[in-house]
Order: sequence, then structure tokens, then C-alpha cells
Amino acid sequence: MSRSLMLGAALAALLTIPAAAAEVELDAGESGQTEFVTPSGNIGCIVTPEGGTEVYQPESGGPEIICDRVEPDYVRVVLADDEAEELDEVADPSCCGAEQVLHYGEWASIEGFVCYSRRTGLTCTTEDETHGFKMARAGIETW
Repeated sequence: MSRSLMLGAALAALLTIPAAAAEVELDAGESGQTEFVTPSGNIGCIVTPEGGTEVYQPESGGPEIICDRVEPDYVRVVLADDEAEELDEVADPSCCGAEQVLHYGEWASIEGFVCYSRRTGLTCTTEDETHGFKMARAGIETW
């Protein structure tokens, strides 16, 4: 990809992040995965790096982000580099015990995904924004 196209894609990604948003760094745990929750505790996410971990290998090979919303119904969204998929029936509900919080007005770039937290919900996209999701109590949107 040419340098100008990469610069244009990076600029476009930055323009979608709210102007008042602050970038934060989220740390990976001992497993190699990065976990975080939103301030409400209603949404929790796990990011698995490319190649997976000793205990979990994403179907796509990774990287992969899985976010669960607890209320009003338990729903999971899985975002890999080629699609975002909403799962309404989750066999292993286990949301929202992470210690790291992505506070409202903050955003983080993790393993090729960009997530930002607002009072209106959590939005995560691939860095090129071709795929992503918005998750909130009001609903879920994938693209």
C-alpha cells in the first residue's frame, strides 16, 4: 500500500474518534489477551492477539475481539479482521470481571482494533474501519 494511502487511512480513522477522546494504553494479561470493561460494567471485552494463546486459538487465526453485553439481554459480538458477528445465544456467559476500564471519552488501539467508549456505548472497528460494531443497552449494530 502506498504511503499516501496509509496516511489517508490513518487520518480517516482518527477523524472517527471523538475530538475530546483521550488515547489510553491497555495492558495484556499473563495469557497474552487484553481484557477491559466499560464504566457501567455492562460491557466487557477480550482481545486475543494474532496466533492466539496457549489456551485459545481464534477460528480466523486472530487477532480477534469478543465483547459481551449483559443488559438488557446477554449478547456477544465477535470481530475478526474479516467480519463482525452478533451472537444472541451464548453458551458460556462470563462477562465483565476485568480490572481495566475503558472510561467514557477514552479510546485504545489493541491488536489492530480501535475501541472507544462513550456514555452512548462502546464502538470497536478494525483499523481500516471496514468492519466493526457499536454495542449499547439501546442496541447492537455490526458492519
